[in-house]
Amino acid sequence: MRSDSAAGPFLRGAIMAAAIATAAVVISATIDSGRGHWAAALVAVPLLVAAVAVARLAYPRLLPATISALAFLLVAIASGGLVAWSDGAAWANVIHVASAGASLAASLVALVVSFRGDPLALGPWRDYITLTKPRIMSLLLLTGAAGMFVGAGGWPNGWDFVAMMVGLALACGGSSALNHVMDADIDKLMGERTAARPVASGRVAAPRALEFGVVLMALSFALLATTVNVLTAVLALIGGLFYVVVYTGYLKRSTDQNIVIGGAAGAVPPVVGFAAAAGDLTLPALWLFLIVFLWTPPHFWALALMIKEHYAAANVPMLPGTKGDRETTRQILLYSVVMVAFTVAVGYWFGPVYTVAALLLGAYFLVLAWQLRRDTSRRRAVVLFHYSLAYLALLFVAAAVDPLFV
Repeated sequence: MRSDSAAGPFLRGAIMAAAIATAAVVISATIDSGRGHWAAALVAVPLLVAAVAVARLAYPRLLPATISALAFLLVAIASGGLVAWSDGAAWANVIHVASAGASLAASLVALVVSFRGDPLALGPWRDYITLTKPRIMSLLLLTGAAGMFVGAGGWPNGWDFVAMMVGLALACGGSSALNHVMDADIDKLMGERTAARPVASGRVAAPRALEFGVVLMALSFALLATTVNVLTAVLALIGGLFYVVVYTGYLKRSTDQNIVIGGAAGAVPPVVGFAAAAGDLTLPALWLFLIVFLWTPPHFWALALMIKEHYAAANVPMLPGTKGDRETTRQILLYSVVMVAFTVAVGYWFGPVYTVAALLLGAYFLVLAWQLRRDTSRRRAVVLFHYSLAYLALLFVAAAVDPLFV
């Protein structure tokens, strides 16, 4: 993916924002080392990490300056601890301010270098919306919002809710964009729908999509860490990286159990929401995670039955292709039984409204899974797939509204 072209607006914007945040670190270090000082560092660090990652993968000429900027900033952060340890000794403060200043200088050099090279088309703006996979994101955001209601035990703080939703959307959209980049080769083989995706079709160049995805994830961390809490930011980042690195980069192409393990990525959003409201993680957060984790295999294997020929054409080892339709429907039914039993069992923690919803919604899920087991036709798989989306959404809505009746 390495390119001799100039960096695009996403990377330039990230470097410029990092430079501004680093300047704020320098200025605030000379005044005080309060909350604003460290908040500026929490903005600069993820943006510089993003710049280093994109430079390493796509723009090697930017690598020396971006690495230098990040390294100096990390030294500044570490020396901030020296300032506190030495009770504000002048020598420690000089190291702290000087290294932050050196980071600022290196960031500005990186910004200048980012303009060197041949221009590369940005592509249609609508395609960047497509890169974020808005349909998938909508369900992830719903589970994240429900997790925040559960964590708050009722209505969450309004500003925290908005910040969490925006930060989670950035993390989901960024990881989805990177999925487009990494799966472009198999998207070309899986039929007209995936071949028409922005990166696979060539409408958006891979380096541009890479910039877009990485910068969105960096912005997610910066926003959540500075406005909500660091735990929430870390969880959102872990979910995105797991989806990109573990699932997309390895599991998807190597094992027919890809979605079983990879489902952990999609189970993170409700935990993010819970942490945003509660500030920590308790058992209900784990239960929310496991609900989505257990739901993912029957949901995704129903899709795999619907488009098994497409996966086979791209040589992606999905269960219908490796073990056959009968084994796939058997696994769907088994997971469905475990999932429904679990969702009902955790009703002790989530309340009566949720429990009734889990029983009713789960009963119909089992009926559809049983019908698919008896009739492995595509029509039955389509019905279960679409119902599974409504099932998860309604179940999490029930979990969210239950505490409002207490």
